[in-house]
Amino acid sequence: MTTTMRPTPSLTPTPPVSAATPTTAPALPEPRGPVSEAVLSALRGDPAEPPGLDGVEPYGDDLQLALYCCYELHYRGFEGVDDAREWDPALLSLRAGLERAFLGALRDDVPAGTDVGGELDGLLVEHVDSFGVSHHLRRDGEQWQLREYVALRSLYHLKEADPQTFVIPRLDGPAKAALVTVQHDEYGAGDPGRAHARLFAEMMSELGLSAAYGAYLDSAPAEMLAEVNFMSLCGLHRALRAVLVGQFAFVELTSSPGSDRLVKAMRRLGCGPAAVRFYAEHVEADAVHEQLLRREVIAPLLDAEPGLASDIVFGLRCSAFLADRLGERLLHHWARGESGLRGGTEAGTP
Repeated sequence: MTTTMRPTPSLTPTPPVSAATPTTAPALPEPRGPVSEAVLSALRGDPAEPPGLDGVEPYGDDLQLALYCCYELHYRGFEGVDDAREWDPALLSLRAGLERAFLGALRDDVPAGTDVGGELDGLLVEHVDSFGVSHHLRRDGEQWQLREYVALRSLYHLKEADPQTFVIPRLDGPAKAALVTVQHDEYGAGDPGRAHARLFAEMMSELGLSAAYGAYLDSAPAEMLAEVNFMSLCGLHRALRAVLVGQFAFVELTSSPGSDRLVKAMRRLGCGPAAVRFYAEHVEADAVHEQLLRREVIAPLLDAEPGLASDIVFGLRCSAFLADRLGERLLHHWARGESGLRGGTEAGTP
């Protein structure tokens, strides 16, 4: 493992986040194959006949970027892209094919199960030989690796809670009320300065990263896109509402110990208070959210609809599967002293 504090050209800083920072849409990314090129051409107003999806890797860059761009229309959209594209029938049809390929691969690769309680209990036990990105950053990580990790996680955390908010109108009764309680906290409990996405942006600025929404899309590998796409996929389909509850539960149940390791990593590396604040907040907040999700969202949801147990387990296991894929990529490259970003140190400046 190299110990050189090398620069990462793609991680370019922007001015600090302020209350007056305008809400802007990101620029369109560069295509990664014929499918993403077809989606981007449609978004630019120059639609072409979409290619067939036979042989397209469901976890690969081309499909995952195409799917990400389709989903982003439901968030902030893209600079210069007509908002009406959100409900373009041709794009929705292409998106449906991409979703079938992605979801089909997950159903093939992720074992089924129905024991929700056992699955949740297992997530609360951390084995002594457990090791992942946060363990590495806590013990041996270098600042350039921490910055890469934060840059990649920005694709989710700068929209934190938004994918899960889609599921609120798809729930009812106690489960709905409890999920709103969790989301209220995610959005700052009424204080926009405490919204978790805002805290993440402030952390990025203090680490010398761009806090602009979507700034690192071109640098993000398919493994990162797949994690975000899975949330959007489940949030936008009522049939997958319990899968998203499982996904959210996985995040909240595993967040506190991982956040604690990242706080220690940042302090070891001499990061400033704004950098530490985001993960320090999650050490405590997500421990509370874990209990709310388990006892007040999942329990009443299963009482009302016990047949959803398999979907919740699927959401939990898919989240672990996709998180492991990203972690394996980063640790593999970092062990070789290489950047884990797409394109490595040659990645373009956002």
